[in-house]
Amino acid sequence: MSIKALILLDDASNGRLYLQAAQHLGLHPITLASDKAQCDMLAGEGMEAIRIDTDNLDGLIRECSRLSTTFDIVGITSALESVYATVGKLCRHFDLPGPNPESIERCCDKFVQRQLLAKAGVPIPAYRLAVNAAEVQSAAAEIGLPVVLKPAVGSGSSGVRLCRDVVELAEHTTYLLGGKHIWRSSPRMLVEEFAQGPYYSIDIMGDEFMGIASGEFGPPPHFIFQGTTYPAQLTSDECKRIADISLSCLRALDLEWGPKNIEFRWTNLGPIVVEVNPRLSGSPDPQLVKAAYGVDLITEHIKLVIGEEWDLRRKRSYVAAARKLVADCDGILDWIDGEASAAAVPGVAEVKLYVEPKAPIVRKGDYRDCIGHVIAASPSRATTEAVLKRAVDLIDWSITPFPSGDDAIAEFACAGLLG
Repeated sequence: MSIKALILLDDASNGRLYLQAAQHLGLHPITLASDKAQCDMLAGEGMEAIRIDTDNLDGLIRECSRLSTTFDIVGITSALESVYATVGKLCRHFDLPGPNPESIERCCDKFVQRQLLAKAGVPIPAYRLAVNAAEVQSAAAEIGLPVVLKPAVGSGSSGVRLCRDVVELAEHTTYLLGGKHIWRSSPRMLVEEFAQGPYYSIDIMGDEFMGIASGEFGPPPHFIFQGTTYPAQLTSDECKRIADISLSCLRALDLEWGPKNIEFRWTNLGPIVVEVNPRLSGSPDPQLVKAAYGVDLITEHIKLVIGEEWDLRRKRSYVAAARKLVADCDGILDWIDGEASAAAVPGVAEVKLYVEPKAPIVRKGDYRDCIGHVIAASPSRATTEAVLKRAVDLIDWSITPFPSGDDAIAEFACAGLLG
């Protein structure tokens, strides 16, 4: 009997969780990735990984066809948004369950997404498309400062910035168009009204709602998550308003299959859709859902991918909260301590560090500034918050700044303390 294999394209913050979940389901995961270092790392851990250009659909089809002579390929998926449309095309070619690639492509283009949502009457921020500095300035003048300036295609808040005045607007425009931001296609930017208010996100599988989380960001002008809590403190009427708007989003974007995550800001006018993501949200959100409700969204997604029955029924009702550990300066990470002590605190569900000592830290103003996270869960919101604070307070680190322009070695270190 052929070994049942799950093909995973590239990797993301949830990539390891998919590998583990696949193995737990008795599947043989095979990663197809563009990055040689990633393939070598996975191979060193005993995982099967093949280096291939994941932007080359024909090459992927040939490789999957080759693998099918040895394995019974039962599913193809990814945790990475940039290749998720390709996943849909592969699933369609091999007659496997998967997302509609056209719907994914429309959704991943934030300008097209905005157009479709607006046409359906979904509440969204005012927006304009810009391809050069003059158009950015004109759009900001029409909408009114502050505005959010971001790439029309991208994820993880990469290249996203709040521009509060004309100076910040010009600086970020120069950054995006000056060669520092990596574009996967021709530069296209969205200039958007800054929707101010509490942040919420809803996780959905198919048309079934998992729950609503609240989130907190670090200081502007960037949008770096610092904390997420599951579930959010909302009334039943407020939850219904978010759920109803979410259904409108799914219909407008034709996102019927698979996992989705929709982000909101609750403004003076009510909930406004910030973004629709045609995939699971990144780590640690799946771990939060598991800690809060006992539901493993990644396992259930894989079941859907391989055509098995999936189940989002909650096994418990806890309050789970995560705190991101965010680097506070650039430099070399000298040391980071307290992981074991934090993990030993009763009520802590997970402590995860993303970096090791001696690693270079170069902040980008996006998800890559995070160097770890802590998750706590309990039946009580107050208890969860207290446990999380206690655990986070046990973790400390030191970063030695890079040498200054004259190559003098800095004689001080900046400590990373979160209280």
